[in-house]
Amino acid sequence: MTFHSSFVRLACLLGPCAWLFLHAAAPPSAVPVDSRNTKAKLIAHFTDTAQKAGLTTPVIFGGENTKEYIIETTGTGVAIFDYDNDGWSDIFVVNGTKLEGLPSGKVPTSHLYRNNHDGTFTDVTEKAGLTHTGWGQGVCVGDYDNDGWEDLYVTYYGKNVLYHNNGDGTFTDVSEKAHVAGTGKAWGTGCAFLDYNRDGKLDLMVANYVDYDSATALAPGERPSCMWKGVAVMCGPSGLPWAKNVLYRNLGNGTFEDVTTKARIDQTNGHYAFSVSTFDYDDDGWPDIYVACDSTGSILYHNNHDGTFTDVAVVAGAAFNDDGREQAGMGSTVADYDGDGKLDLFKTNFSDDTSTLYRNNGDGTFDDKTFPAGFGLNTQYLGWGVMFLDVDNDGWPDLLLVNGHVYPEVDSQHLGSNFREPRILYHNNGNGTFTDISAAAGPGITAVSSSRGLAVGDLWNDGLISAVVSNMNALPSLLVNDVRNGNHWIAFRAMGVKSNRDGIGAKITMRAGARTLVDEVRSGSSYISQDDMRVHFGLGGAVKIDGLQVRWPSGLLEEFGSLSADAIHTLKEGSGTPVVAGPRKN
Repeated sequence: MTFHSSFVRLACLLGPCAWLFLHAAAPPSAVPVDSRNTKAKLIAHFTDTAQKAGLTTPVIFGGENTKEYIIETTGTGVAIFDYDNDGWSDIFVVNGTKLEGLPSGKVPTSHLYRNNHDGTFTDVTEKAGLTHTGWGQGVCVGDYDNDGWEDLYVTYYGKNVLYHNNGDGTFTDVSEKAHVAGTGKAWGTGCAFLDYNRDGKLDLMVANYVDYDSATALAPGERPSCMWKGVAVMCGPSGLPWAKNVLYRNLGNGTFEDVTTKARIDQTNGHYAFSVSTFDYDDDGWPDIYVACDSTGSILYHNNHDGTFTDVAVVAGAAFNDDGREQAGMGSTVADYDGDGKLDLFKTNFSDDTSTLYRNNGDGTFDDKTFPAGFGLNTQYLGWGVMFLDVDNDGWPDLLLVNGHVYPEVDSQHLGSNFREPRILYHNNGNGTFTDISAAAGPGITAVSSSRGLAVGDLWNDGLISAVVSNMNALPSLLVNDVRNGNHWIAFRAMGVKSNRDGIGAKITMRAGARTLVDEVRSGSSYISQDDMRVHFGLGGAVKIDGLQVRWPSGLLEEFGSLSADAIHTLKEGSGTPVVAGPRKN
């Protein structure tokens, strides 16, 4: 999380950024203008309902007024998933600890909140058996044994935990038995389930941050790299030894094999890895892996179809920004933001820098479209969780970013940023550009926190996407959008048969009117968090869809028809109409 200076470009002042600057300067009471409609309207209005909804346990993570060591800075992820198969998404919030420890009976644990279907949640942590403690980090979800119940993987500084869902409201820690706990010396961060070899069983990718030893950790200011803007701050990650990422192959008998070396994941060295986003960026039917890295270039593991990967981030244009600079990447998210049928990338970065938008060119490369798209400002914020989501169901994915600094000293030393920062909501204008509508998007957006993890999903099955945010040493946030409009929507739950039960990696292509919308079923993403795996599309004014194709991880391509709008549909592999596809890469 090192400081990188950024240069304000003339292009930003002449392009959409200029209008963005004027809009951002408007008073909070200003009503945003939809650039596709001359009539002013409220696009979204988010309120934090966490306390009212029953999310009443704070996220404990390191010191509140000072952060002496890097272990205190990374925070935790959150997950939205349906653990009890009642059709309503529940919430899991990872928790941490403090350097000095806590009294017996007050040791923090992660928390599972069951959806009560009425806007509230019940804490079922103890009943579910999810009482592990420690420096919790990230979380991802996947049905690794294809039994129809979602399992939970939580990363830690130390040993990671795989919770098997027993199907009765409880979980069992099977980490050691399954061989995915790790050595206990690693610092796990982001994770994602994926079927990298397309054998119908979910494998597991785990990112690791730094090789950290609390016994030998450097004190603030102890080295030149432990200074920021002339102030002594915690050390790292620069100057600390890096850690390697790990890939586990699912053997199908409840255990996994560490194939990091066999898959050539360990050929990419010298990175401080955070978030993991899986997506088939070259559309060859095999899942690839993108890893946002702190203070180093990003990683893009291309799937070679033979059980191995090659890091192609540099040649693909996804490692650095348009200036060729390494950035301090935190979170990442995937969507087709410009409607061209290809999945694009967005990454959050450190303060005094921009976030980065990578447009997929469709030929295996990406272009940095950060400034043309209108993301050249808001450089004072330090971004973490980020997700594409269609807040107004107009068919164009918008962007939600959550922020928070790592140095509490920015407040006391007046270093140009704040430790607690507001969120940012960008509205997709449908023409390759975005508008910052944060000021008018409600108190859930403008309120300040030191936020980290972010997950989004349809918590009440009504087509409106909500967000859960992990905040450092504070209650989590539950951001609910109370703006209704006339736009329609549709969502899909994938159910694999030959493919993995979750359908993770399935590509969904939908036609509605003149639009073709695409996305994939995905585990992980954002900043070390897990989103609702149901694929959601806004339809705008369309009242029906004109076609739907699913390409399953097994290779089966099929069509589904007669699907109504404003509903959530289950797509079961093999129940559609098979499509004879042309030759494909294998």
